[in-house]
Amino acid sequence: MRTPLHPFQPDPGDGCPGWLEVRRLGRVGYREGLRLQRELHAEVLRARNTETPRGFLLLLEHDPPVVTVSRRPGAAGNLIATDAAFAERGIQIEETDRGGDVTYHGPGQLVAYPIIDLNLVRIRIHGWIRLLEQVVIDALASFDCPATRDPGATGVWVGRTVDDADASGGRKIAAIGVRVSRWITMHGLAVNVDPDLGNFETIVPCGLAGRPVTSIARELGAAPAAIPDLAQVTAAVEAGFARHLSHPEPFRDRTTDPGA
Repeated sequence: MRTPLHPFQPDPGDGCPGWLEVRRLGRVGYREGLRLQRELHAEVLRARNTETPRGFLLLLEHDPPVVTVSRRPGAAGNLIATDAAFAERGIQIEETDRGGDVTYHGPGQLVAYPIIDLNLVRIRIHGWIRLLEQVVIDALASFDCPATRDPGATGVWVGRTVDDADASGGRKIAAIGVRVSRWITMHGLAVNVDPDLGNFETIVPCGLAGRPVTSIARELGAAPAAIPDLAQVTAAVEAGFARHLSHPEPFRDRTTDPGA
């Protein structure tokens, strides 16, 4: 059995690629997390084309809770609550440089920020998004919470049926939003383990009106003993990254990478 980690202790992870360093950070403010991502992005870039490439996976919760607003035109229009209502709930508002729209982060939600040189794994942006989705789908499956993709909306969903049209049906259980600069990734994914779902009512999550948000706790609520805690979900997500970054071939674009 692995010795429990101090929350800030780097963790190489079981089966992770040798260049990947995993850090379990506990609860972190949004600005602090963004600053760290930028610092590590620079480290990964400096290590490119050396004998010691670098990559990082940050696993954390954001506290205080925060709504992040992308630079996409119209994204700010998906803030529903008043400034006073956000303040009453203790929710900060921050601009972000990732893709996507508006997203909520807070306690009870696992956030994963992989800082990865895509050249190391020979993946491009579309494949990277699919890898992130698969990490979550695999993690949820390990807790008997089946989930799928929606071809019309990035993220991970539960409750969709074969009859649902693209970009319709189901409940969103994980959001994905990334930034890729010089082929190095930032930002990543957020899995709702057991957050305050009421806080999502302050926004139109990801700009998708009429599509509800859910959590692992809500989906497994009929069997409370089966609900995993955040540490268990963290371990499952970490294992998924280790597995898929070690074997990224399914996520490569065969039209541009004949060796995939």
